[in-house]
Amino acid sequence: MDLRCMSFTGKGSDELVVAGCQPRLYRIDAEKGTILETLTPTAPVLYTMMRRSGQYICAAAHDGSIHLLDPKTLIATQCWKPYANPVNDMDARGDYLLTCGWAHQQYGGLGLERLVRVFDLKNLRPAAPVAFQQGAAFVRMHPKLSSTCIVISQSGAINSIDVQNPDVPTMRYAATFEAQLTGLELMPSGKGFAVTDSHCQIMLWGSQSKMHFTEYSKPTEFPDPPTQLQQVDWSSDMPLNLIGMPYYREALLSGWPNSLVHEVGAPQPKLEQAILSTLRKTDYGMVGQNPRKTRRYQAENTRSSQRAQDSLAAPKFLSEKPRDDSGDGESERRLSEDIGKTLNSLALNGSSDALAYYRPVEIKYSKFGIGDFDFRYYNKTKYSGLETHIVNSYANPLLQLLRFTNVTRNLAMQHTARDCRLDSCMLCELGFLVDMLEKAQGRNCQATNFLRALGRQRSAGTLAILEHHTANTPLTVMVQNLSRYLLHSLVESYSSVALNGSDIQAAFGMKGSHLSKCNSCYYEDAKDHWWYTHDLRYPPKVAKTSPRSAARTFTQLLQDSIHRQEQQRGWCMRCQGYKPITSRRAIYATPKVLMINAAVHSQEERQLWATPGFLPREIGTINANGQVYCYEKQDLEVHLVKRPHAITIYELVGVVADVAAGEAQKSHLVSIVDTGIADPNPAQPPNWHLVNDFLVRPIAQDEALHFDPRWKLPSIIAYQAKSRSHVIDNSWKRALDTSILYRSVAQPAFDESYKFRSLSESDPLPNVETHYGIDAEFVRLLREEIDMGADGSRTITRPARSGLARVSVLRGDGPEQELPFIDDYIATDEPVDDYLTQWSGLNPGDLDRHCSPYKLVSLKEVYKKLWVILNLGAKFVGHGLSSDFRTINIHVPEDQVIDTQDLFSLGTRSQRKLSLRFLAWLLLQEDIQQNVTKGHDSIEDARTALKLWRKYLEYEAEDCLEEVKDEIWRRGRKIEFKVPRQEEDGGRLPETPKASAPNTPVRQLARLAWISPPSRSDYGSPLK
Repeated sequence: MDLRCMSFTGKGSDELVVAGCQPRLYRIDAEKGTILETLTPTAPVLYTMMRRSGQYICAAAHDGSIHLLDPKTLIATQCWKPYANPVNDMDARGDYLLTCGWAHQQYGGLGLERLVRVFDLKNLRPAAPVAFQQGAAFVRMHPKLSSTCIVISQSGAINSIDVQNPDVPTMRYAATFEAQLTGLELMPSGKGFAVTDSHCQIMLWGSQSKMHFTEYSKPTEFPDPPTQLQQVDWSSDMPLNLIGMPYYREALLSGWPNSLVHEVGAPQPKLEQAILSTLRKTDYGMVGQNPRKTRRYQAENTRSSQRAQDSLAAPKFLSEKPRDDSGDGESERRLSEDIGKTLNSLALNGSSDALAYYRPVEIKYSKFGIGDFDFRYYNKTKYSGLETHIVNSYANPLLQLLRFTNVTRNLAMQHTARDCRLDSCMLCELGFLVDMLEKAQGRNCQATNFLRALGRQRSAGTLAILEHHTANTPLTVMVQNLSRYLLHSLVESYSSVALNGSDIQAAFGMKGSHLSKCNSCYYEDAKDHWWYTHDLRYPPKVAKTSPRSAARTFTQLLQDSIHRQEQQRGWCMRCQGYKPITSRRAIYATPKVLMINAAVHSQEERQLWATPGFLPREIGTINANGQVYCYEKQDLEVHLVKRPHAITIYELVGVVADVAAGEAQKSHLVSIVDTGIADPNPAQPPNWHLVNDFLVRPIAQDEALHFDPRWKLPSIIAYQAKSRSHVIDNSWKRALDTSILYRSVAQPAFDESYKFRSLSESDPLPNVETHYGIDAEFVRLLREEIDMGADGSRTITRPARSGLARVSVLRGDGPEQELPFIDDYIATDEPVDDYLTQWSGLNPGDLDRHCSPYKLVSLKEVYKKLWVILNLGAKFVGHGLSSDFRTINIHVPEDQVIDTQDLFSLGTRSQRKLSLRFLAWLLLQEDIQQNVTKGHDSIEDARTALKLWRKYLEYEAEDCLEEVKDEIWRRGRKIEFKVPRQEEDGGRLPETPKASAPNTPVRQLARLAWISPPSRSDYGSPLK
């Protein structure tokens, strides 16, 4: 390789473009030290210099031409040839590109051109050149003055020239002492520059009092010189008192009593985000209205408030926890985890520390990724929580509320089991999510696919339900808007597939008529309507002089909110003009699920919810003559005894609560649900749980139904007909539509070895005895978000987001084993940050419907195929499937997963996870994934996983598995668990252990001892 130049692709980017006098260009990740992409243009250009400025990478070629490269594609957008010979120097900054080079002189021969050529990068055209009579050898743009450049000649002439006004240069001369200048670089501070000469010397040019290299420099700290220690002749005869011990005249700080230890100072008070948003900038700071939460001159105890907020500390990472011989990582935990156990026994009114469970929980990321986070510390129940690092994850509490509403759950699963072909069907996505939460049994899940489908809805952007479209909208308003939109969307999705859409309308909708009556002519108009949510209406504020009325109950508010009698001006069809109109609702049928928005706004409404027992656990409704009558507590018991009319009993499923646990805490949503209603056992008593994203814990009913206007208020309330409690309908599993499995198509055969046959109706359906090999490839949609601390520490605040790109599923049994029947490429309309070609084997454009060479399908279609196979009971065989299933956003029970990474786990020998390529090389005598440029092939990887699984069964049948793992450990350590290159191994792969006759001794089966490792390992460190 003849590499000459390199440049970053963008400001703050970690990617480098490296080129030289060779046909290839390389894209390198400077942080990881890996080659991301190798480009070979059809017409290679030999580059010698590169400079980045703005949206271009300016590159000078060996033939004297200049090219402007696109940083993303590295394709030349414009090129010209100002010199007949190579460019001598070049610099670019701002809107200007300056070059100097060689030209033919008047009397023959080559000489430095007596001008600096200028190119306007903004208008993409040449500008007026800068004259330099001594011959321009090197040029640099000033880092602080956007249009000033420094030009020097080989003999020492120095000019400071303004490109926009080149007629008045500042000229100096540097004594070279018969040497020629060979290089020029300006200091980033702009206070000086350095030149090199042919005598291999570096000269600094600038003012001695002002010259410094960086903008904000500081003196270098050097370590203290080590003190010379006295040489001690250590022997068994030397007395220990000759070594000496330190003597202290005063007590050590560690020995001081606690009464003498005091905390000095206090953290600065934190302002709420709502207050910061109202401040306006001035010359001397920011000014705003005082919230007056404390008295005048009252000092706030910020230390105690900070301790209260941080009472629930984050757990250790799984990799930090000590493991005993059995591999159990639960032997030791942080002190905060023991405190957490104590907090479980605290009542809500007994200690403020119980509020720690209501505060926002945050995922911490180690170098091993999100899989290293201890989610079980936050959730020891059988009910799964949802992660928070996803956009629009504020909807998690509403999704949990719908998941524990049996009517919603049953309708979603029945619809998902049908053949729904809507790409962004919210009811299908809800069914997928509910099924995942039920199968996870307490393991953390994420609503990635559901929230992605929500973001793709056409009308979602205008309804204030997407986080990136609503900057200052309160979360409680957003989740109430989402509840309205989601219920309408679920009804539309169900009706598009089901023959009778009235089932879901009767489940969520209140059927009735909207009546409008003119107060002038008494003309009345009626329009049929379905209402799926109800906003509570509170009584108007009573004047201080008015007599005090009795407090309103919840059912009275609900009854008024359902009928909503209002006075307003409207168009009268009979009067043909705007008249006072009285409107109300006449109700003819009540739903099975009542979704109520609390709609709390004023302080009086907040205080109403502070009434003990205000929210009843059961309510009753009577629908008669277009009127709905609501009852609770004693009134409900009276009607249940007399039963003059048919009464429907509703039971409280749960609440989405708006929580602000702390003055400095922003608003946060949690769900409080009665999981006992969703239990199929009718004898199951109420079982209330707090679901705070991925924190799930049981709570008492008094705590669940207790509201405090200072920090906890309801946002959405869900009631369900009591007759639907404990009714879990799993009949959808027997009526599962499998036609989608027959719609897989073969991809274009770019390789002669490519074979494919889709499932047909004559093939047996997957079942509990069926095995399938699977592998998936992904692309990176969004880079991780990293927070840089003042000390230079890096904290990942949001991990990189990946997207499913390709899925291959192979038959694992029968005569056609290892033959693919699913090989789908997934189309994406989101911008792809990195195709990860080295691993995915995909190139830019492969997932674009307009230019892809493959037959693309939607994400939902691929997901539905895997979901159908999963619910038919088949087992998946693959390598590293936990990460694949996590990115696919599907949960597969452990008894349906055969992961070769776990089958050949080294156990107590090492925690290292073995790669698929290493296992294939060592056990199968196959060298896969050789071509780094083309990347991995999911069919090849799935096929290799199936072979490794069969090899594992052979070892297990011969009872030699542990001996094989011992040999894998010994051989792997010598070659660092990496497949050696062909030249290191002499081009020979290891011999595969072969099964022998049943009467062969056990020790003779594993022949791995005959594998000769690469020669370099014989001279390696003895610790390896």
